[in-house]
Parts: sequence; structure tokens; C-alpha cells
Amino acid sequence: MASANRARPSWAVIAAALAVAAALATMAGLLVRGRRGPETASGAGRAATPAGFAATAAADATYVGVPTCAGCHEAETEAWRGSHHDLAMQEVSEPTVLGDFDGARFEHRGVTTTFFRRDGGFIIQTDDSDGGALAEFEIAYTFGVTPLQQYLIAFPGGRYQALGIAWDSRPREQGGQRWFHLYPDAVLEAGDPLHWTGIDQNWNHMCAECHSTNLRKGYRAAEDRYETTWSELDVACEACHGPGSAHVEWARAAAGESREAAAARGRGPDRAPDSLGLVVRLDDRNLDGWEMSHETGTVRRTAPMPSRVEVESCARCHSRRGVIDERYVHGRPLHDTHRPALLDRGLYFADGQVRGEVYEYGSFLQSRMYTAGVTCSDCHDPHSLRLLAGGDALCARCHAPDRFAAESHHHHPAASPGARCVSCHMPERTYMVIDPRRDHSLRVPRPDLAASTAAPDACTGCHRDRDAAWAARSIESWHGRRERPPHWGEAIAAAWRGEAEADRRLLEVAADEGAPAIVRGTALSLLRDPASPGARAALTRAIADRDGLVRLGALAALDGAAIEERLALCGPLLHDPALAVRIDAARLLAPVPADRLGRSEAAARDAALGEYRAAQEIDADRPEAHFNLGNLALAQNDPVEAEREYREAVRIDPTFVPARVNLADVLRLSGRDAEAVRLLRDALARHGGDATLHHALGLALVRLGRHAEALGELERAAAAAPGEPRYAYVLAVALHSAGRSDEAIALLERTHERQPGDADVLAALASIELERGRTAAALEHARRLGALHPNDAGARALAAQIEGAAARE
Repeated sequence: MASANRARPSWAVIAAALAVAAALATMAGLLVRGRRGPETASGAGRAATPAGFAATAAADATYVGVPTCAGCHEAETEAWRGSHHDLAMQEVSEPTVLGDFDGARFEHRGVTTTFFRRDGGFIIQTDDSDGGALAEFEIAYTFGVTPLQQYLIAFPGGRYQALGIAWDSRPREQGGQRWFHLYPDAVLEAGDPLHWTGIDQNWNHMCAECHSTNLRKGYRAAEDRYETTWSELDVACEACHGPGSAHVEWARAAAGESREAAAARGRGPDRAPDSLGLVVRLDDRNLDGWEMSHETGTVRRTAPMPSRVEVESCARCHSRRGVIDERYVHGRPLHDTHRPALLDRGLYFADGQVRGEVYEYGSFLQSRMYTAGVTCSDCHDPHSLRLLAGGDALCARCHAPDRFAAESHHHHPAASPGARCVSCHMPERTYMVIDPRRDHSLRVPRPDLAASTAAPDACTGCHRDRDAAWAARSIESWHGRRERPPHWGEAIAAAWRGEAEADRRLLEVAADEGAPAIVRGTALSLLRDPASPGARAALTRAIADRDGLVRLGALAALDGAAIEERLALCGPLLHDPALAVRIDAARLLAPVPADRLGRSEAAARDAALGEYRAAQEIDADRPEAHFNLGNLALAQNDPVEAEREYREAVRIDPTFVPARVNLADVLRLSGRDAEAVRLLRDALARHGGDATLHHALGLALVRLGRHAEALGELERAAAAAPGEPRYAYVLAVALHSAGRSDEAIALLERTHERQPGDADVLAALASIELERGRTAAALEHARRLGALHPNDAGARALAAQIEGAAARE
């Protein structure tokens, strides 16, 4: 936050900015997300038992396998055979390998890959991890089946890598039956994380949990090897239903008993009704609790949804999330073993539409269907995975066709593509080049939001020769002009743009109990000033919210908050039933001395930090985990341990920029600035143009007194990331110190226009203008700053200083 001591910005201020930036990185980056993978973080869960969960000696139950289940459940097994779950991963054989291995050749970016057979094996000749001559590799497993199939290759240390060239298994008339590259526009050389031999194509971490049953990654950090195990290679019965040994025992004992006697004996220790020895019941959904509303033409629940166990079970794999505890217990809340993503920029558009590869869960949570109590198996057969009905007939199960399958509703010719329900309410987005997936937020098209949110709309997804304004006018012509309430996507977009009024709009979203929990959590996470009275009140309510996503959003808002704010709000969450929330609260309180917490809270904090460390150790094969542990060590004033963790992150992935930046700052703490400069220059040699590295190098050079070189690096940082106000602010201070004040002011004004809510930029404008003797301009900027942060003492002091100067003129 800007303060009065910024009245004379100088090179010294730039040097001090490094410490500020490092502190922000430590606070905001303690739980860093993988660049292309999910968030990293594990620990023992203590979540409350949800409805549908049976405490049937779950810890002692063992996996029995499909053949055992099939003995009684023939119909379900038959439906499962041939499904995407059944074929998620297969042993290599003539029937399972779909690709052309009869000497086919595929050329991409100068590398010719050849596919052939030898001695019954399927061989690929392609580029290796060393970037040298082509090498031969034998396929170990097939991965997936349609619309594409990938191939896994075994490497030393128990590693399996997914080849970046896949087989298009669609029919030839649909463009299939060909080899294609999954990253056609990228230049991926050996050493790049996305190269097929790189860390982001590692099956053990990136893919395994969701393609096999009872998967344990089993990374052994000391030996740098994997001992990955599974019960069944594919996604089989017990992947969803949990280990079945207790159910098998119940079934065998129940033979010859009456239904009532068997059910009574099947009750679990928690008296869960008719648990039948199952770890979790996935059929407790009140299927009879629906009725058609003749007023709306839509079915509605007549009784509350008994549980969310089914959706949470599917979300384990059908969500963008990170594992925080490998000891998955079926039926427990998702937040006790995984940390799902919020509507993060890059993953979603501001209005919540899918952007990145986020799968279905985060979208479905936004939908009216989820709020109404619809679950996955209301539309999908859980065994075959096929839709329960074809085309619009599926929607007609709950939405009266005479009202919705009518031109008066969809305004398109009957039987045309535009008349299909999914065309407007579930638009497609294509991933992996050829894999179209539908957005499960089941939203009403809002082309009128395109301008304010920069989000796409379903209308122009089909009408590509038109724009969103045309689509909005068309909808208005159908329904008449009407005042719509503000959409929460506009508040999120305003925050992403750094608008001055963003926090006010975000707080309105957070207070809206009718908004989806994932939206309210996202709104809280984007607050710029968590110390304002409005934010403080909202965060106080949020930490008591029953939905873990809201509580996680509140904690994200506190990442940049002062210790006092964290102490006031995070303490109760150290005892949170959700592991994801508990460990996040602990990391925020990591810098707090034990005597400021009190004995009980300190013990709870330390226990949760133990869970946090265990969460990171699950992903000790990833740089993000070591970066997180390094940040934790730094927060607890242990720079030696922080340096060790950052160096391990760099060893695992030399391209991982955050670890290099924070390592450079640790070197600064021990007076090794010259070593920090060498580290950052080496990183830039590997991938030049990274704004973060240029910025860090510029600050390191400032400390060494090499101002001319520093200015060049700061200019490169600002040019590489023109939307980042921090880089513009520091560069402007440098320009002003170098006697180029006009350029500094121009840069700050451009930045303020793009990010009007950035306090540092306004403070710098006020300070530089005051130093130049332009008191009126300085006062205008100071008053804007005061209006933005009315309760900030530094902003008030700066305004008072400028007002005093104006009075003396």
C-alpha cells in the first residue's frame, strides 16, 4: 500500500521494492499452482461424515476386483464393458492398439517419427530426452480410446511418459485414422516441460489417479523413483463404489436370509440405513422426490437433496484439482482429499464459461441444475457413461417439450442445429485438438455480457459472421427490452482489469446467497483490500460459510493481508473439518510467533502445518511442491531450508521461474547479490523474455548499484507484461530517478488508465508530481487514492502532506 514516505521515489525505493515483492510472493505464492497441472498440496482428513457415507470398516475394506463384482452385478458389468472407464488404460495387444504401426511416418517441426512393429511389440522411433539422435521406444500401455488414443512409454525409475503424438481414432470420414500432434503450434524441444519426455507429460503425476483404480503414485524422493501401484489398470467398479470386500462378505452371508434380516445386518456402526457392507451408497438421491411444475414446465424437487456424495465422487476426477491426501476414502467430502480450483483466470472466462481444460465439476457447480438437486447420473448412465436419452429427449425428461422444444423458445427452425438444447445451453470447446467437450454450467446465453466480460457467447459460436452486439439485439427483439440484474461475471472481469470499483462489486457478489458457492469464493479471492470494513465483514461471514469453496476464497483474499488481519480471521479455520481449508489457514499463519497465537491455537497451527507439509510431499516429484515448502520455510524465518527447497525445485525443473526468482531473493538475504544475478541471467538464457525474471534481475542490479543495466531489465519486464502494474510502477520510479520524469509520468498514466484500482501507481503519480512542483496534479492523484482506500493511514498521510504543500504555495 502506498504511504507518505513515497514522496521522493528513488533508486533506493526500487531496491526496497524487491523486499516487498518477495514478501508478496511468499504470502500469495505459498500454495502455487502448477503451470499446466492442478494445484499441489495432503494430510489426514477429519471431515464430518456426510449423508450417504457408511462407516463400514472403510479403513479395513479391501479391493476385490471386477470378476468378483460381476458375479452378482452382471447387468452393470456388461454396461461398463467397452465404456471410456473400462478402456481408460489397457495392456498393449493387437486389439487394444488402434494406431497405424505398419511403418507409418509422421513429421512435426523437423522430427520424423516412425511407428512399426517388432517381435510382437509396438515400437516408436522419435526424438529422445537428450535432444540428440532418434531413439526407439516400445509402447507399454494404451491410454484412452476415443476420439483419440495416446501411448505410454516406460522410462527408468518407474516413470511412464505420454507420447505427444496421438492417434485420431475417429472414422476417416470425420477426419480421423491419422497421427497428429497434441501441440501443433508449439516448438517443444528436449528439456521443455511439455516435451513428451518432460515433467508435464509424466503419467505417474499428471494422469494416473483418474485412469486406474486404487492408484497410489508412490514417489520415493530419496531415490527419485516411482513405485506406482493400482488394484486394476482401468476405472473399474471400486474406483467409484470403494473397496468391496465388506460388501462381498455381507452378500455371502445374506444368501438365504430374508431381505429385512439382511438389511438389518447390513447397517453400519453409524446406523447408516441398509449400508449392505458398502463403503458408500451412491443411490441415495430421492428419485421419487420430483414433480413437474405446470407453471414453469420444469420438474422440481419436492424434498431436499439427501446428499451430494455422487457429485463429489465424480468430482474426484472430473474437476480441476490437486491431491492433498492420497488416502482417498470413498464418500468423504472432496475437500478432505483434494483442493478444487476456483474460477481462476486462464481456467475460466470471467462469466464462468470454460476456457482451460477444467472438466465438468467447476462448471456444473455454477448451474441451476446443481442448485435444483440434479446429479451426474440424472443424465449419464453411471456404468456405460452413455446419456440416458438421445438428443433433446434427454432434456425433455425434466423440461416440458411443448414449452422448450418450440420455436417460440429457441427461435430457430425446427430440427436445425440451433434448435438443439445443447447448442445454446451447453456450447462446445475443443481440447487436445480434436476432443470437443460441452460446458456443464448449462447457462442461458448472454451475448450482452461479451463487451464487459470479454467472454464468448453461444450465439456467435454458430453465427460466426456476426458479433455479440447483433446477438444481444436479436434476443432483445424476441423478449423485449428488459432490465437484467448485474451478472457476477462483470464483477470478476472488473477485478481482472484492476478497476477502482472492483472490490465493491465483488463484495456484492460475495454477499449474494443465491450465487453459486464457487462464484462467491472466487469473488472473495479477488479482493484487493481485505482490510477495508466491508471486506472484513464479508470475510468474517465467509469463514463460517458451510461451503468449503467460500472458505477457501476467503483465505485466498488474506494472502496479501497483514498479520493482524490473518490472526483475526484464520484462527477458527485451523480446526476446519475440510483438510483443504485447514492447511490453507495454517500456511497463512505460518509467520506468526507461537506466543501471539496462544497455546491451543499454536498447537492446532503446528498440527495443520504438518498436514500441509505432508500434502506437499505427495508431489515431491514436482517443482511446485518444493517452491511451496521453500516459501513456508521463508515465512518461518529459515532461509537455509528455503534455499534448499528452491534449489530442489530448480533441479527438478530448470524452467520453473518462481523458484528461481525466490531463490535469488534468498541469496539477497545472505548478501549474495552477484550470485543472484548469475542465477537470473542463466534462467533468462534458458527462456528469455520472461517478465518476472527481467524484473527480478533489474532489482538485483539496483542493489549492486548497476543502475543503467537495471533500467534496461526493468524496461524489458514492463514491455513483456504491459498489463502488470507492479512492473510499470517500479520502472516509472527508475525512470524518474534517472531524470526521465516525463516518461515516468506518461507510463504511470497509461498504467492507471488500464488498472485504475492500483494504489501504488496512484501513489507514485502523486509523489512524482509533488516533487516536480505540480501540486494540483499531485493532490488530484492523492485524493483518488484516498477514495480508493479511505481507511488506509498511508493514503491519508500522503494526501495530508500534499495538501500541506499546496497550502504553503
